[in-house]
Amino acid sequence: MNDPFSWWYQLWQAKTTLAQGFMVTVLSSGLAIIGGTVMGTLIGVVITFGHRLLRLLLRLYIDVIRGTPVLVLVLACFYIAPAVGWNIGAFEAGVLALTLFCSSHVAEIVRGALQAVPKGQSEAAKAIALTFYQDLWYVQLPQALRQILPTWVNSAAEIVKASTLLSVIGVADLLLSSQQIIARTFMTLPFYAFAGLLFFIINFSIECLGRYLEKRVRLP
Repeated sequence: MNDPFSWWYQLWQAKTTLAQGFMVTVLSSGLAIIGGTVMGTLIGVVITFGHRLLRLLLRLYIDVIRGTPVLVLVLACFYIAPAVGWNIGAFEAGVLALTLFCSSHVAEIVRGALQAVPKGQSEAAKAIALTFYQDLWYVQLPQALRQILPTWVNSAAEIVKASTLLSVIGVADLLLSSQQIIARTFMTLPFYAFAGLLFFIINFSIECLGRYLEKRVRLP
C-alpha cells in the first residue's frame, strides 16, 4: 500500500477524485433518466392521443433527436445555449442533452406500449363512465407499464454509457477523472478497468431496480 509504484497506492491517493467523478456520473445520469422519463412519457401520450398537428410536431422532434448522435447533442447544448442567451454550465448542458436524448426514446417506448393496449379496455372504461384522464391513468398506463419497463431499463443503461461523452465539454465525470489520474500515473489499463467496473455497478443497479419494478407490476 505504501509503494508509490503500486496500483493500490495510486488508487488510494486518487480515491477522492474518483469518488467525485463517480457521483457526477450518477447525478448526471440520474437527472437525465428522471427528466427524460417524465418528458418522454408526456410526449408519448400526446403522440398517441393528441391533436394531429401536435402529433406531427412531436414526431419531428423525436425523429430529429433520435437521428442525432449524442455527442452532437452535447456539443449543441453546450455551445448553442449560451449563444441564444441561456447561460448554463457544462454540467447543465450535458444533462440537458442526455435528457432530450432519453425523452425521445422513452416517448417511442410509451407510444408503442399504449398502442398495444387492446381498444376494448378503453371501451370498457367508457362504459363505466370513466373520463379520458381516468381511463389513461387507471386503465391504459398500468397495462402499458408492463411492456415499458424492460425497454426502459435498456434506455436507462444507454444514458449511463452516453454520460461519458460529457467529458468532452469538461464535465469531471468518472471517465474524465480516470483519464486525469492515468495522465499522472500512466497506469492505463488498471484505472480504465476500475472505471469500467464502476459503470457496471451503476448499470447493474438499474437492472436490479427494473427487475424489482417488473415483479411489482406483474400480474398474479
